[in-house]
Amino acid sequence: MKTTLSMRGMVFSALFAAILVASSYLNIHLGFTPIPISLENLIVMLTGAILGPLYGFLSIALVVVLTGLGIPLLHGSGGLSLLLGPTGGFIWAYPFAALLIGWFVQRIKGRGTAAFVLIFIVMELFGSLLLYVPGVPWLAHAAHFTLQKALLVGCYPYLIGDAVKAVVAALIAIPIRNAFPASRITGTRVPVNAGSAIK
Repeated sequence: MKTTLSMRGMVFSALFAAILVASSYLNIHLGFTPIPISLENLIVMLTGAILGPLYGFLSIALVVVLTGLGIPLLHGSGGLSLLLGPTGGFIWAYPFAALLIGWFVQRIKGRGTAAFVLIFIVMELFGSLLLYVPGVPWLAHAAHFTLQKALLVGCYPYLIGDAVKAVVAALIAIPIRNAFPASRITGTRVPVNAGSAIK
């Protein structure tokens, strides 16, 4: 099936890309690790949930690609040195996290407790845990750590904070997507047979 990008969708993709860039400046550097505490994955969660899989992916991928080309978008830095540095594995996963979150969230219907729990699980799985899959091994490689040390400095200290972000993202996403579905925000139509709803 042919996919046509809408002007409204591209505008909102650019807007959320700008929000991601702005959020990257709000971080706390810890002395024992090169991985800062930041709001970036919270914005990735919200981008996927609000814009849906296609525009969520495009929005975040835009930031990653432009950063890789040398534009100082993330943390005021850019270039392959950032994408190949200790945090690179996490950054690479951002667009795919947004895509998967968008795909699953648009299939979750309702606004009650069950919908909140399901959306929280999606946010936690793909907006948090998925990022560690490439993030931790690449941290070990780039920083010359053992995998155990990479887990100690790049995963375990952030799990509780990431769970809190997933809760916040779910609380924000539910009322927004109920009032303004991704198809309405981006100006696209969702096919009737797009997939079964999860209730």
